[in-house]
Amino acid sequence: MTDNPTPTPDHLVIERTFDAPASLVWSMWTDSELFATWYGPSGATIPVAEFDLRVGGQRLVCMAMETPNGAMRMWFCGEHTAIEPDRLLAYTEQVTDEAGVPTHGDLTEVRVELHQADSQTRMLLTHIGIPQGSPGATGWHMALDKLELKLSEG
Repeated sequence: MTDNPTPTPDHLVIERTFDAPASLVWSMWTDSELFATWYGPSGATIPVAEFDLRVGGQRLVCMAMETPNGAMRMWFCGEHTAIEPDRLLAYTEQVTDEAGVPTHGDLTEVRVELHQADSQTRMLLTHIGIPQGSPGATGWHMALDKLELKLSEG
C-alpha cells in the first residue's frame, strides 16, 4: 500500500479506515450484488453491475438517478487489471453506452488497496483521470460514505 497518498491535479486519492475485516471490504467491491448497495453518489441506484472478476475480465455498471431534467442513466465499462483478493483491485473505467462502447471522456483507472490491521481495514482509493474537487470526486466521497454505513450495519 502506498505510504503517503498524494493527490495530483489529474487524479483523486481517498484514504478511509473501516471497522470491518479486509475480506468484507473486498466483497463489497467485488460481489456485484453488494457493490450495487453502496456505489454511486447519494440518490443513485445501480440497476446493473456485472463483473468478470479476473485479470482481463470486463466490468459493466449502470448508475441511475433522478435529476431536475428527469431520469438519467450513466454506463461505465472497463477491464480488471489487477486482482489480489483482500488486498488489491484495479480496473479501467470509461463512460460508455449499455453495450460498453465508449461515448465520451478518457479511459481512467481505479485502484483500491486494502490493508488489514487488527479488526480494521485501511483502504486507499486512487482514481487516475478524475481530478480532486471534480463532480466525480464528490461522487466517490458520497459513495464511500454509503460504503462505510453498509459496513457498520454488519
